[in-house]
Amino acid sequence: MTLHSAFTLRRLGRADLPDFHRVMMQAGMDARSSWNRTTTADLERSLFTDGAGGFVAVDSGGEVVSCVGFGPDGIYTLILNKLAVLPEARGCGLGRQLVAAVEDEARQRGLRRVLLAVSQFNLEVVPFYTALGYAETDEPYVLAYPGSPPPMVMVKAVDRPPLAAVAEEDGR
Repeated sequence: MTLHSAFTLRRLGRADLPDFHRVMMQAGMDARSSWNRTTTADLERSLFTDGAGGFVAVDSGGEVVSCVGFGPDGIYTLILNKLAVLPEARGCGLGRQLVAAVEDEARQRGLRRVLLAVSQFNLEVVPFYTALGYAETDEPYVLAYPGSPPPMVMVKAVDRPPLAAVAEEDGR
């Protein structure tokens, strides 16, 4: 795979679980993170429950190179989780595209916001999420792993379409 490969985003299917897990494990998360204890059975339980799901990005050769999960949190919020991009696929905008896909999912469901948690062992990704419009909040994270340091929780309002989409709809 090269950085100039064509990528396709698609909804996660059960057959993608081994590849989803492989991408997570190869993404390079700090060894202290609970992320590294995630199994494919854990993924199946979290990504295939009511209101949950995910997306994968596949390169032109059919290899899953990035992934993201999501799940409901109350009646207004969709939680974004498990965003991972293989090191060799970084810099192509896949992370942004997967975050945007989750935000679109929230909008389509009529939800008001997307919430995510950043591990204390992965704080270097905070500027990425900040650049996408996420802001830190003091809300607790309902999916925090027991025994791990509390994550940084970030949230973004998504109840309105992006300004560019509104302008396009209005013919501007």
